[in-house]
Order: sequence, then C-alpha cells, then structure tokens
Amino acid sequence: MSSSPVSAAAAPTTPIRVFAYYYIWFDVSSWSRAKTDFPLLGRYSSDERVVMRQHISWAKQAGISGFIVSWKSTPTLDRRLARLVTIATASRFRLAVIYEGLDFERRPLPVFRIAHDLTKFAYRYRTNPVFHVFDRRPLVIWSGSWKFTRAQIARLRREIGDSIYLLASERNAAAYRRVADLFDGDAYYWSSVNPSTYPDYPKKLVAIGAAVHARGGLWIAPAAPGFDARLIGGKTVVGRADGNTFRREFAGALASSPDAVGVISWNEFSENSQIEPSVRYRDRYLSLLAGVLGGRTPAVGGFSSEGRPATGTEYGLPLIVGFVLLVAGAILVVFRRGRRPDSSRPDGGGGDNVGSRT
Repeated sequence: MSSSPVSAAAAPTTPIRVFAYYYIWFDVSSWSRAKTDFPLLGRYSSDERVVMRQHISWAKQAGISGFIVSWKSTPTLDRRLARLVTIATASRFRLAVIYEGLDFERRPLPVFRIAHDLTKFAYRYRTNPVFHVFDRRPLVIWSGSWKFTRAQIARLRREIGDSIYLLASERNAAAYRRVADLFDGDAYYWSSVNPSTYPDYPKKLVAIGAAVHARGGLWIAPAAPGFDARLIGGKTVVGRADGNTFRREFAGALASSPDAVGVISWNEFSENSQIEPSVRYRDRYLSLLAGVLGGRTPAVGGFSSEGRPATGTEYGLPLIVGFVLLVAGAILVVFRRGRRPDSSRPDGGGGDNVGSRT
C-alpha cells in the first residue's frame, strides 16, 4: 500500500513514454557528502547488481520506460554501465545515455575526448536493442552542448557520423536553432525551475519543442519533483509542496508535446530531485508518477535504511572481517609449518627460518 495515495484528480493517465535520469557515480563514501536524504536500499555503491535490479523492478512497475544514464568513459563507469546493460537487457528495460560533456568545474571537455568516448560507446553498444529507444541507434544526450562552439560540434559530428542518435541539451529555442542541423533533437535538463515563482515557464518548453519538431527532431521535456543543491554550492530551492511541484512540472512538460518526458531524477540525491524510494519520502513520488502513467505503486514496505538484501553493502563489514580471519588463519598455518625442523639441515632446523618472515 502506498504511503502517499495519489488523488484521482492529480493528473490524467497518459501513454507518453517516460525516462528517469539515472546516476551510476555512487560509492559507499559518496553518502557522507552533501546528502540530506538517503535511499531505502541503504547507502549503496553503484557497482551493486542487486541495487540495479531493484531500481529497474521498481521503475518498470511504476510505468517508467527506461533510464537515461549519466556517463562518460572511465574504467569505473564503463564497468557499471556494462553491468546495468546486462540487467536491463534481462528485464527488457530500455536505456539511453546522457554524456557528461563538462568536467567537475563545469568546463567543457576536449572535443577529441568526447569523440573518443562516444565512438567507443557506439562500437560496443550500437547493435544492442536495450539502447534502441526511438530507432535502431543508441540515444545519447550531450550534456553541456551549449558550452561548445558550432565548429566544435560539427567536428564531433564528423567524427561519430550517424552511429548514435545525438541530442543536444540546449536551454532555449534560439540556442537550439543555432545547432539544429547538427543534432537529432534536444533534451533540456531543467531541474531547478520553480512553477510557483515562474508560472509561465511552460511557454519556454513549448517554444523549444516547436523548434525541435520544426526540424524533425526528438524532444525530451523535463519534469522534477523539487530541487535543493545548497550543500553543493547552489542557492536555488524548489520545495516539493507535497507532490504539487511534480504534478505541475509534469503537466508543463506535456504541454510542450514531447516525444518523451525526462524525469529529473531517479537518484540525484545531491540536488534532492530523487524519486527513488527514500528514507524521507519513501514511495511518495514513485507512487505519484505511477498514478500519472497508469502503472502500479511498487511495494517498498520490506525495505528500510537499516535493512538491505544480503548482497548489499550493509554486509560489507562482516565479509571483510571473515576474509581477514581467513587470511590470518592461512598465515598461521604457514608460520607453523615454517617452524618445523628441516631434516636437510645438519642442525635440525632452528635459527632463522624463511617461514617466520612470511
């Protein structure tokens, strides 16, 4: 049973495809920085397959079509993306990628680095159906496209060709028109809009959607349940208003005639835009979205911040302790064997023996 039932008048059921922005950057230590809420699944690592499976299960039940995965090529993120692809494939769940084109300081990455990463991505995944969201090419959103010149974008496009379905992340209609011929559409990541103080903001979305569709492109409109990034240097706060912010933003997204809605976010806990079941909100926002999409509220009653599946990180310490004891026992055995008299030596052993230094 949902912890926050959705009113029948909250929003009409719609067949629109919905994707949630999904982050695979979490290590267990990530949760000690800039967080005011935590997942019901505990303070997980994004390496955990059991967490990925549970996320996809909950998302599918709620009616979400897929995740838009935040990624750029690093050994850790490549490994995590590959694991997510395997699990999503088994679950018949779709994936897209939002390529992080800016570094931690919000500076644009070198174009050759982006071209290398996207070429590598396309080579590995272009034939994988899990990425065939709107056509038979992987869908990639270039986050931070507005930071690059038209010449730089054209260079990248020449490098990668048509191997991927490449969307910009331009933030207004005029900006998109500047580069429309170089992209296949646009996905605006607008997590910090406040419908209460900017009630006419849907007009901006309508204008972007019209500009994208005028060129035959794909338009993914944003909707967020709230926003608060003060702990990571931001100043804007958008209250959740007990779900009303999410309802208004989802309606605003639909007003722009999108090809899909991009929910911001599944698990961006640093910006407090998460809809993943959490300690503070439990299943309230996943339940609300399920009501809009005609899905069903996932059962999260068996989870708490103190309880995890047996393969989760909550069990890390016992496993480590067990491993340490096993190693210590092995060393002790080697030590004892090393102390035994060596019959090949005239003195019968004793003195310095190699085993005691192991």
